[in-house]
Amino acid sequence: MTIIVLIAAPPGLRGHLTRWFIETAPGVYVGTPGTRIRERLWQLLADRIHDGQAVMIEPAETEQRWSIRTAGRDRWNPTDFDGITLMARPRQSNQAS
Repeated sequence: MTIIVLIAAPPGLRGHLTRWFIETAPGVYVGTPGTRIRERLWQLLADRIHDGQAVMIEPAETEQRWSIRTAGRDRWNPTDFDGITLMARPRQSNQAS
């Protein structure tokens, strides 16, 4: 099973995903595409997400049995800690108003 979450995505991009996934909640897509389709969809998402955010959770041969990819602005980044994937938040700038 593959899960994709989109935040502030262009409408055309969301519509494109409905060809391969079911939208279970706004911006949350679930499906079982093959590896080739999943790779092409991810490339499309990464290229077109612009100021939004995209997250894909997909099956993988890891201890957790899944891997995660992120794209877009202000995204959390997957980080490997001894074989376990944890998410690193982007640092917020401390600008005084």
